[in-house]
Amino acid sequence: MDTIEAKRVLETALLCAQQPMALREIKALFEDQLETPQLQDLLQSLQEDWADRGIELVELASGWRFQSRADMRHFLDRLNPEKPPRYSRAVMETLAIIAYRQPVTRGDIEDIRGVTVATPIVKQLEDRGWIEVIGHREAPGRPALYATTRQFLDDLGLAGLQDLPMLDGGATAAPALPAPQEDLLSGSEQGLLPLTPPEADASAQPPEADASAQPPESQDSPQP
Repeated sequence: MDTIEAKRVLETALLCAQQPMALREIKALFEDQLETPQLQDLLQSLQEDWADRGIELVELASGWRFQSRADMRHFLDRLNPEKPPRYSRAVMETLAIIAYRQPVTRGDIEDIRGVTVATPIVKQLEDRGWIEVIGHREAPGRPALYATTRQFLDDLGLAGLQDLPMLDGGATAAPALPAPQEDLLSGSEQGLLPLTPPEADASAQPPEADASAQPPESQDSPQP
């Protein structure tokens, strides 16, 4: 199979895929006749072919997929005028702490936020597929250790944790995480609000959020 035909096969498979395609799945398209460097060259070539279009080919944590470019989103939103789900400040602060400090326990999160982490907050993040338990700390009670998932990275359009915005220890406010990307075919939920990660200093508290931009604080209760 020549390069042109291989690109046609790869492009067709990626456009028709409902989920990001991992390299092992892409190799299966060619019955493992192409090595990883050859596939990487094909993928890079496809990226260049679509460089000037409203759709781009990106590598995510789970694999490769086509998705709409960010500057096309406000046009596509006209097709789906329903408001996306919104998450409370408590949920987003908890998610930000897990993303930047993982793995962490609920006790770690409570130490940083200064309030008790209500069980519904953790369950909401687990149900959304953004966090999971990856083990237990060797401490009294063996508390669960939480970390983010590949779904979390996919929804933010990131290939790995190294793509999270860098934290500036001297800044008064940390950068927001990128908005979730929209899948070309099925689309992904647009419900992720900008995250406000904690400062580099473990003792620092998350900065106050603009009340007009965030839903009301959830019923977290202060630690005794």
